[in-house]
Amino acid sequence: MKTWILAVLLIGSGVLHAQALAPAQREKVDRAIKQVMDETKVPSVSVGIARGGVVVYAQAFGQAVLPRNMGVASTVDGKLALAQQTTKAVPANADMAYPIGSISKQFTAACLLLLQERGKLRLDDAVSKWFPSLTRANEVTIRNLLTHTSGYSDYAPQDYTIPLWTTVGDPLALVNLWASKPLDFDPGTRWQYSNTNFVLAALIVEKASGQHFHDFLWQNVITPLKLQGVLDLDTDRARLQVRGYERHALGPLRPAVLEAPGWYYGDGELAMPAATLLAWDESIVHRTLLKPASYDALETEFRLKDGTGSGYGLGVSVHRLLSGKRVISHSGEVGGFVSNNVVVLDDDLCYAALTNEEARVAGLVTRAVGSILLGTPAAPAAAATQAAPAPSAATTQAEAQAQTILTSLQEADLDPALFTSNANFYFNAETIDDYSTSLAPLGDVRSVQQTSEELRGGMVFRTFKVRFAKGSALTLSTYTLPNGTLEQFIVGLDSPDVSGTTTSW
Repeated sequence: MKTWILAVLLIGSGVLHAQALAPAQREKVDRAIKQVMDETKVPSVSVGIARGGVVVYAQAFGQAVLPRNMGVASTVDGKLALAQQTTKAVPANADMAYPIGSISKQFTAACLLLLQERGKLRLDDAVSKWFPSLTRANEVTIRNLLTHTSGYSDYAPQDYTIPLWTTVGDPLALVNLWASKPLDFDPGTRWQYSNTNFVLAALIVEKASGQHFHDFLWQNVITPLKLQGVLDLDTDRARLQVRGYERHALGPLRPAVLEAPGWYYGDGELAMPAATLLAWDESIVHRTLLKPASYDALETEFRLKDGTGSGYGLGVSVHRLLSGKRVISHSGEVGGFVSNNVVVLDDDLCYAALTNEEARVAGLVTRAVGSILLGTPAAPAAAATQAAPAPSAATTQAEAQAQTILTSLQEADLDPALFTSNANFYFNAETIDDYSTSLAPLGDVRSVQQTSEELRGGMVFRTFKVRFAKGSALTLSTYTLPNGTLEQFIVGLDSPDVSGTTTSW
C-alpha cells in the first residue's frame, strides 16, 4: 500500500486543499449535488472528495438550520419536551460537524484492533472473557460482534426516534437486556445488522483497556491521526451547529429528535466535518495507524460457516465495483441525520456526503459523485439474475395491509390498534396530518409491491414500492412484530438502490 508521505497532507478539517478537481469535473460534481438537492429538497449536504492523500473538494450546500418559528423537540431532564423557538437560517459550511451515525462503528473496530496489537485481547476471544452472563457468551467472539454475525438482536432498527431514546441511556443496561435474549441465529452462521454488537464491543474496549471508551478512542485514534473537529454526541452535542430534520411522507420538513446521551455508545456517537472523515478514510488507505495485518482484517469480508460471503468486514461493508476495484463503505443514521462514506482502496479515492435529514439523500449524492469520479456507475458487481419467485401468502397479506393503511392515512383515519406504542408515538396528530395532506392529492393507491424482506431486531423488515393514480412511485418501509403488530410504517421518495450503503445507523 502507499506510504504516509502523501497522507500527511490530510489534517482534519483544516486540511490542505490542493490538486483541486479540474474545472469541468468540479462543475459536474456541483451540478449533480444540486440536482439531488432539488429533487429531494434536503436542507443541506456537506460533500468531500479526497484523492491521493489530498482533499480535492470540500463544499457544503443549503441550510444547516432552517428559518422558522416552530415547536422544537428536545429532551429536558430526560423527558421529551416541546418549546416554541424562533430560528434564523444558518447556511451550511464545510467546516461544520455532522453526525455520521454508524460510520462510527469502524472507529470502534480500530480500537479493538489496537488492543489486539498490544496483546490485550484477540478478536477470536469469546465474549464470556468479559461478560460471561450474556447469552451463549462462550460461543460469540469479538469478531462476530464486529462483523454482525453474533446472533445478538438489534436494539435499534427503527428509522425514527422512539420514546425510550429521548431519555438518557445506559450502555451496560442495554447490553444486559438485549444480549441476554435468545440469539436470532447460531454465531457465525448468518449476517444480520445489529447495533447491540457495537455497544458491547465498546464495553469490551473499556474492560480490556481499563479506560472509558471515549478516552481510549480519543487518545489512541482521534488525537494520533490529528482528526480535527470531531464531536462525541454524548458529551459535545451543545457544540453541534447543524440541526436535524425529518419529513413525514411528502410533507414539510420538521425538526427531528436527536437521541439522548447514552445511546449509540460505540455504534453511532461521532460527528465531524466531511474533510475530517476523509482524513480518517485516507488513514485506512495509507495504513497509518494500525499494523498491516490489522488493516487486512478490517477490509476482509467475513465468511459464514457455510463459506458464504457476508459482504462485511470489521465495521465496514466490503465489495467490488463492476471494474473489480475494491471498496469499503458504510452509511449512518441518527435522529435527523444520514451520512454515506465510500473508499475506493485501489484508486486511493474517498468521497463522503453528510446530510441533515433522515432520508436516503446521502447515498444518492455519493452514487452521483462516484459515477463522475470513476467514469462508470458506482455500483457493485451484479449477481446473476434469477426469476423472482411467486409471492408468498405472507407477502400478499403484507401488501394488502399496506394498501389499506395507506388509504386510511390519505383520509387521516389511522387505526392505532394496528401499531405498537412506539409507532403510535411516531404517528402523532402532526404526522398523520402531514401524511394525509401530502398523499391524498396523489389519488388512489394503485399498487403496493414488496421489494425486500429480512429479519432484524426480532422483527420482519419489509420494503415496498407504492404507485398512486397520480405522481411518481414512493417507497414504504415497515417493521412487523411476530404477533403482526407494526413497529414502523414510513413512506418516502422512491430512489434506486444505492451502492456502498448498509441498512444501518
